[in-house]
Amino acid sequence: MGWTFPWVSSHESDFNFDFGVSFTPEQQEGGSLYNFAPAEHPEEELPGISAFQIDDAGTVFHTYSAYARGIELLMADYQYLDLVPKGRDERGRGPFWVRRHDEYGH
Repeated sequence: MGWTFPWVSSHESDFNFDFGVSFTPEQQEGGSLYNFAPAEHPEEELPGISAFQIDDAGTVFHTYSAYARGIELLMADYQYLDLVPKGRDERGRGPFWVRRHDEYGH
């Protein structure tokens, strides 16, 4: 894409657990916090996004986090789908509304 700033991933780290978007089996059974509220039976992973700034001295600042429906503003496809007559057309599938290539009718 030609971007000149570094992107960082939480892959293979504890970050998602530290920021409350990934859950151990025990947390899934016993409940945990998600989006600053108790969640009775969270999934293994739930959506969340965070932004950070690092200063010249190397200090890292947590500047923003959003969870659940709060991240939808960053998902351009949702913004377009919300404008069309059928919207997201979830049909009771909740967040799993996107059909895979083999689920479309012929």
